[in-house]
Amino acid sequence: MQQIQLTGVEEQVYVAVTALEARGQVPYPEVIAEEAGLAEEELDVPLSSLAEKNLLHREDSPMAGLDFGPRWCAQQPA
Repeated sequence: MQQIQLTGVEEQVYVAVTALEARGQVPYPEVIAEEAGLAEEELDVPLSSLAEKNLLHREDSPMAGLDFGPRWCAQQPA
């Protein structure tokens, strides 16, 4: 199995998303930033990069009228 190389920031963001999910919290960008110790503006590149590597995927708000922005979820292993 091939191991995916992550930058330090990508790893911080991925660990933050998986920790939030494990606690039952919704991984919205502002919450991910807080968990990772980053500014929300710093998330664009690592979130996109992790999505390209199929480690995260973006989901839009499932409830009409309650849009808190996109959430980023860890991909389930195949």
